[in-house]
Amino acid sequence: MTTAKGSGVHPQAIVDPSARLADSVIVGPWSYIGPGVEIGEGTEVMSHVVIKGPTVIGSGNRIFQFASIGEECQDKKYNGEPTTLVIGNNNVIRENCTIHRGTVQDRGETRIGDHNLLMAYVHVAHDCVLGDHTILANCATLAGHVTVGDYAILGGGTMVHQFCHIGAHSMSAGGSIVLKDIPAYVMASGQSARPHGMNVEGLKRRGFSKDSLLTLRRAYKVIYRQGLTREQALEELQTAYGDVPEVQPLIESLKIAERGIVR
Repeated sequence: MTTAKGSGVHPQAIVDPSARLADSVIVGPWSYIGPGVEIGEGTEVMSHVVIKGPTVIGSGNRIFQFASIGEECQDKKYNGEPTTLVIGNNNVIRENCTIHRGTVQDRGETRIGDHNLLMAYVHVAHDCVLGDHTILANCATLAGHVTVGDYAILGGGTMVHQFCHIGAHSMSAGGSIVLKDIPAYVMASGQSARPHGMNVEGLKRRGFSKDSLLTLRRAYKVIYRQGLTREQALEELQTAYGDVPEVQPLIESLKIAERGIVR
């Protein structure tokens, strides 16, 4: 790491002397890198980007113009505490994305994993947690305290209520309003969102076998085709599929669904 402007920093960029940038970081003109920011090897910050700290950004990321990264949150309870934003490796953050730091009322940290694609105008609010390999299409909006599991896809204009969990490998259609949790593997759409089967095509692309897909379809029917409550469905899934690895994310989705699941 270096604290000085390296050869990849445009002379019209503003980099605070306390910021720590790896030598291979590229910063475009008219971008601002504030105090308390750390950026890893090979990350490219294009023009007109604002990054404030405390924020840690890993390696190999691409951050496009007019993104606002690490700004203080919009929660009225926020009172200037030094909360953080942590972004992993190899993410693409497109134009006009806004990603806010956490709050002390939660974990004090907003976190984004690796290999995620945040398309234009995506908003990630305070204390959100994104896993790896997620896609948030244009104008997807996450309220505070939202968790998004690995490989989840949120269609354009999806709006997610605070404290919701979006399960791994799940998918929302464009324009959905998500007021409750979307369990792992489930497709949802509507205002408010309702389930519409399993994300079968996505699972096929990720190498799930025919036997695994059949098992997951049967597990889906336990939740959505037998008229069971969430608690009843959870008990039946644990009894029938408690030792099946592929079903564990679905079981975990039901366990943590404090807001309930889409129905």
